[in-house]
Amino acid sequence: MSKPFFKLLTELSSRKWVSQVTGAFARSKASRMFIPRFAQTYGIRIEDAEKHVKDYKSLNDFFTRRLKPGLRPIHEDQTRVVSPVDAMITGIGDIKEGLIVNVKGQDYTIEELLNRSPRTVNYKNGFYFVLYLSPTDYHRIHSPVTGDILEKEHVLGKVYPVNEFGLRHMKRVLSRNERLITFIQHNAGEVAVVKVGALNVSSIQYVKPLPKTLERGQELAYFEFGSTVVLLFEDDMFEPRPDLKLGSKVKMGEDLGRFLDK
Repeated sequence: MSKPFFKLLTELSSRKWVSQVTGAFARSKASRMFIPRFAQTYGIRIEDAEKHVKDYKSLNDFFTRRLKPGLRPIHEDQTRVVSPVDAMITGIGDIKEGLIVNVKGQDYTIEELLNRSPRTVNYKNGFYFVLYLSPTDYHRIHSPVTGDILEKEHVLGKVYPVNEFGLRHMKRVLSRNERLITFIQHNAGEVAVVKVGALNVSSIQYVKPLPKTLERGQELAYFEFGSTVVLLFEDDMFEPRPDLKLGSKVKMGEDLGRFLDK
């Protein structure tokens, strides 16, 4: 099939109600029977899950599973930023005059991504990661730093896929999709954790209760299907680990880089 036809199908299936219907089924008891096949299809390590696979009440319950304690150790050096998720890096680099350049061939403005927040000015020449979570991955989102939650915003939007096809062929999906934005104040500066919804993501949920102060590695939110986290660092705040590049896989709690001395 041609690329225009795939784009048309994606446009038609990216309505929020489609994801809501899919999500309603995934939360139903009837969906339990699909857990073993889902795990097999995506190569999910069910032995890593906190509970036995038979103890999950629905496909969504399994998808948002916690892991057994100790499987995601948090990097011990407090001067390091840790990955908030298990993911593949699909974008990494300096923010240039408010622009994220060439994420799968497309440019994004920080202003759009942050829904024209007044805080946009803090990230004009900062640093960014785009972290893609596939259905295989663990889908809970943790804080990359220790700090206070300054502000949070829920931005309504589309639910285009954020996989290779979506990022490359759909128009600026990261700034058009539904987003949950959390601004965190660390001693070294401000960090924005932008959680981007995607096709068949019925919702992005904060943990309850959501504390005002987060520790590195503490649970912050979770996706109810595969999606993306965009991590933004304030100007002159962060230096990435030198070996990280496009296509690198990271685990939650793994070192992403260091805070710069000021």
